[in-house]
Amino acid sequence: MDKKRIVVKIGSSSLTNAKGQIDQEKLSDHVQAVAALREFGHEVLLVSSGAVAAGFTHLGYPTRPITLKGKQAAAAVGQGLLVQSYLEKLNQFDIKPAQILLTRNDFSKQERYKNAYATITELLERGILPIINENDTVSVEELTFGDNDMLSALVSGLIHADQLIILTDINGLYDSNPRSNPLARKINFLSEVTDSMLQAAQGAGSKVGTGGMKSKLMAAKTALNLGVQVFIGLGKGNQKLIEILQGDGNGTYIGKEGLSSINNSRQWIAFHSEVSGTIHVDQGAEDALLYKGKSLLPAGVIDFNGNFAQCDVVEVRGPNGLLGKGEVLFSSEELQELMGKRSDELKEVVSSIVVIHRNKWVKAEGGL
Repeated sequence: MDKKRIVVKIGSSSLTNAKGQIDQEKLSDHVQAVAALREFGHEVLLVSSGAVAAGFTHLGYPTRPITLKGKQAAAAVGQGLLVQSYLEKLNQFDIKPAQILLTRNDFSKQERYKNAYATITELLERGILPIINENDTVSVEELTFGDNDMLSALVSGLIHADQLIILTDINGLYDSNPRSNPLARKINFLSEVTDSMLQAAQGAGSKVGTGGMKSKLMAAKTALNLGVQVFIGLGKGNQKLIEILQGDGNGTYIGKEGLSSINNSRQWIAFHSEVSGTIHVDQGAEDALLYKGKSLLPAGVIDFNGNFAQCDVVEVRGPNGLLGKGEVLFSSEELQELMGKRSDELKEVVSSIVVIHRNKWVKAEGGL
C-alpha cells in the first residue's frame, strides 16, 4: 500500500457515551486504529470533536447546551479533558500529539492560512500527530465552520490529503433515513455530490453532535472540489482505518480516481477570501477566462464597483452573470486608468498588463 496522507474526522457520537462523557473504550479503539495506520507509514491527522460533549456535564448541564456562552464554557472545560484522554492513550504507542485549535479567522486571513499550513506540515514531517478542533471557546456564530465535518474537509484540502475519513455512528449514506425507514437502501459508492442529494439529505444526528448527514455530504462535496476522496461510515477494531483504505470499509465511498489537488493560493481565493469589489468584463474576456485558461487583461474590463487595493480579491461578472473571483494586481484607482486600453498601449506604462493572473483566478461554483 502506497504511503498516503490521511485526515480522520471523529465525531462526538463516535467518541462519547449517551451522557456526553468521553467513552474510554471508543477512544482506545480510535487510537489503536490510528497507530496501525502510522505503522504502515501513512501520515495521519485527526479532526476530533468531543470538547463540548465532554465538558457540558461538568458544568451541570443535563444535555448539550444550546446557548453560545454555554457551548463556549463547555468547550473550555471539555477540551482539556479530551486532550488528556488522547495523551494517555497515545503514550501507549509512543505517539506524540499536537493540539491545534482553529477558527474561521485562521482561514479567512491569508497570512494565518499560510501559517496554519506551514505548522501542520512541519508537525507531520516530524512524525507528530496533529489533533485539530474548532476553537469553540472563542468562536462566534458568524465565524464558525458550522461543524467539524466542514472543518475536516477544509483541512484535508489545505494539507493536500489523499483521503478524508469521516467516522460517524451510521454505516454510510442511505436513500432515506434508516432510523425511520426500515426499507432505506444503503449507498456504497457515489462519484459526486449533487445539489439534489443535499436537498434530499436528512439532518438526523445524535444528541451530542452537531452534524447530520447533510453536513457530511456538504463536507464531502467541498473535499471533492479540493481534490480529496471521502469515506463516510463507521468501523471497529484496530484495523478499521486500514480496511477503509483498502476499500473494505463499512460505509460510503465518495469520489472518483484521479482527483487533482488544488494549490493553496487558489483554495484560499475560492473558499476563504472576502470579496472587496466587482469587475465587469465583456464577452471576449468571459470566453478567455472560462474556456481558454487565459488571464484577465485591461482591454476586457468594461466597469467595476468597490474600492479595492492590489492583491485584494474581487468577483468577476460577464454578460452571462457571475464568472468567478480572483486576486487583482491593480488597485481600483489604477484600474480606472487602465480600463479598456489595449495591451500594446500599456507596455510603456506598466511592466505587467494583467489585471487577474490565471493562477490567481477561480471559476464560480467551485470550478477550480
